[in-house]
Amino acid sequence: MKDVYILGIETSCDETSCSIVKNGVEEINTVILSQVDIHTLYGGVVPEIASRNHVKDIVFVIEKCLKDSNLSMNDIDAIAVTYGPGLIGSLLVGLEAAKTVAYIFNKPLVPVHHIRGHIYANSIGNGMTFPLLALIISGGHTELLYMKDHFDYKLIGSTLDDAVGECYDKVARVMDIPYPGGPEIDKLAHQGNDTYNLPIPLDDDSFNFSFSGLKSAVINLAHNLEQRGEKLIKGDLACSFQNVVIKSLTSKTIRAMEEYDIDNLILAGGVSANKGIRDEFAKLSSEKGFNFSTPHIKYCTDNATMIAAAGYYLYINGHVSSLEIDAESGAKFV
Repeated sequence: MKDVYILGIETSCDETSCSIVKNGVEEINTVILSQVDIHTLYGGVVPEIASRNHVKDIVFVIEKCLKDSNLSMNDIDAIAVTYGPGLIGSLLVGLEAAKTVAYIFNKPLVPVHHIRGHIYANSIGNGMTFPLLALIISGGHTELLYMKDHFDYKLIGSTLDDAVGECYDKVARVMDIPYPGGPEIDKLAHQGNDTYNLPIPLDDDSFNFSFSGLKSAVINLAHNLEQRGEKLIKGDLACSFQNVVIKSLTSKTIRAMEEYDIDNLILAGGVSANKGIRDEFAKLSSEKGFNFSTPHIKYCTDNATMIAAAGYYLYINGHVSSLEIDAESGAKFV
């Protein structure tokens, strides 16, 4: 059977990335230009600045990816690209670049939903075993997805308000931790002690999540400590906060695994890089006898490798698009 090479492009937020993946599981080469240092100056991603930098970098990233892979466009079977969700200006840069490449070299265009990309980051190097439960945790998503097969899935739980990554960012601001705050909270959590009493949000029988109340509890705690003239111990607050997040995520996910009688669990999304969350899921999965998978750290945050991997399965199943497709900032996955 002929090998299939997919060139992927990802520009949904502030990373400009291009990757080539073989048969959906083997990374040939990936180039990522991150804008984190730029947006740190503003305390978060500035959409207009992000899109301008994508315009400046996109051609260079595509050319370098091809050059470093020792492949040419003749070797590429299809172009996969994120069409949504994300920042509309950023999405448009990547999508228009992908359309241009597809048109010039007469290649099929494969639109990929950003969340599908995060899920398929788990296929790099290993492939995926079905049925499975996917927990998607990122700055914009907290969702539980039951997948019978590649294109047979059901949303069984989602956040009712803040996504878990968004909650991390807001708590980081309360703790005066610069953007991006999530990795620093994870680091501090391993240095501190669980001494602050914080509520477990939406502690019910559903598979839905809620983090706005936890965010508010942290804000109120910090305010009350300040009013009393007491010092906020960052390590202890990070530990207390992260333990509550882990309890919320693991309790509902493990219960869903048992209720749906599933043996395969995967993590996906930027927050899946969190060591505390990864370690606790690995421990619980081992105890319960589940097969647990989480992407390599370099595939957790936004990258084109995951887009090309997802694009492979879409392409071989005929999910291609005309060049008329448009970007969707609020694209729904399910």
